[in-house]
Amino acid sequence: MSKNLTKRSEDYSKWYNELVVKADLAENSGVRGCMVIKPYGYAIWEKMQAELDRMFKETGHQNAYFPLFVPKSMFEAEEKNAEGFAKECAIVTHYRLKNDPDKPGKLMVDPNAKLEEELIVRPTSEAIIWSTYKGWVQSYRDLPLLINQWANVVRWEMRTRLFLRTAEFLWQEGHTAHATQSEAIAESEQMMNVYADFAQNFMAIPVIKGIKTETERFAGAVETYCIEALMQDGKALQAGTSHFLGQNFAKAFDVKFANAEGKQEHVWGTSWGVSTRLMGALVMTHSDDNGLVLPPNLAPIQVVIVPIYKTDEEFAAISEAANTLVSQLRKLRISVKFDDRTTQKPGFKFAEWELKGVPVRVAVGPKDLENGTFEVARRDTLSKEVVLKDNIVNHINGLLEEIQDSLFNKALEYRDTHVTEVNSFDEFKDVLENKGGFIAAHWDGTPETEEKIKDLTKATIRCIALDRVEEAGSCVFTGKPSVGRVLFAKAY
Repeated sequence: MSKNLTKRSEDYSKWYNELVVKADLAENSGVRGCMVIKPYGYAIWEKMQAELDRMFKETGHQNAYFPLFVPKSMFEAEEKNAEGFAKECAIVTHYRLKNDPDKPGKLMVDPNAKLEEELIVRPTSEAIIWSTYKGWVQSYRDLPLLINQWANVVRWEMRTRLFLRTAEFLWQEGHTAHATQSEAIAESEQMMNVYADFAQNFMAIPVIKGIKTETERFAGAVETYCIEALMQDGKALQAGTSHFLGQNFAKAFDVKFANAEGKQEHVWGTSWGVSTRLMGALVMTHSDDNGLVLPPNLAPIQVVIVPIYKTDEEFAAISEAANTLVSQLRKLRISVKFDDRTTQKPGFKFAEWELKGVPVRVAVGPKDLENGTFEVARRDTLSKEVVLKDNIVNHINGLLEEIQDSLFNKALEYRDTHVTEVNSFDEFKDVLENKGGFIAAHWDGTPETEEKIKDLTKATIRCIALDRVEEAGSCVFTGKPSVGRVLFAKAY
């Protein structure tokens, strides 16, 4: 099986696009700007969903589902939000087709079936959800409302990339309502921490927690908390956001409650989400020139067993040993596949599972049966070792944990060596062009300076890190006073 993958060092973007398709994660569809997520890619997304869903429920949230369509007047109610998404909206104007009299066998939009009011295909669900909350909240006893929705959204895109930017994508969006400002802020911070925990412990991706500048903030939010990751090409990727909405949506949709003293008050809101963009982050953080490298905690298949044999008798004996190992590993909730296809040779199978990023490969042949051993290969380091049958289960169990930790530590080392402090704009440009990564630089706090730097360099302020040191300095661009460094980077 020939992989013919472009090398990362030659063309990182091309490498990514080829890998997503060749590893059977996704492909472009017959609908411009939309993708087909293939079974192997969807299996990874399902594992992400399962872990996140568990974490949401452990923090008191429940799942619900709201309509895909939002009446235009409802969408317009929170002005900043509507303005922020206006250029990305798909709009439904008619509700029926009819036979085209001029073109037999073809259809046309029925001009008599125009909707009284246009419907927006949701780019995000604040409007429909907050209009619903108005009927759900009367008293402080109805609060907090902690709701999450797993859904698809549409944000019209012409320049698309699989998982990173498509017109339709899958995501979850949490929407909560609280009696006090402090509760809503605590919720926003809690969900940012849930996302960071997931990224680090399941995706093996180190992230920087921070807040967005006013320019980069979610439309309609008072504050946007985010987690920022760094890809192997030195570009940043926003891996999750959590927004403190203040009372903006509560006022726009008149969501009020009677407090303990019987006084009417507007509720305080949050919203937070991650999407299939995380799939892109997963691919770009760990994978190599041989294919995908998946962290065991999210790999649909954690262990693959490949038999090596010449005769039917050998195959029968190896299959017995392999099936015993399969049942032992499954008892430990390890997902394992015995690749007993007779249509492909072992070499093809090795290459295929390497391309698909399966963390551990076990090979077993007649010699191994004689010696009571298995050959065990790691996907991340490509190293092999021979392991005794009596110790194989414990060895694989430990190895999966070791690979998970190793992937995180490797990504962390790369990230930490790619956070560079600069004190002049020349230095800023030099690091951006020749090294990449995060640039820690002083900024004067104005949107004008932020915009000028973006125009000149394509670098944006990824976040104001929550753990930044407050220190007086001079803006890297204007020389005006600054209270601390922010993180700039080119980003996806």
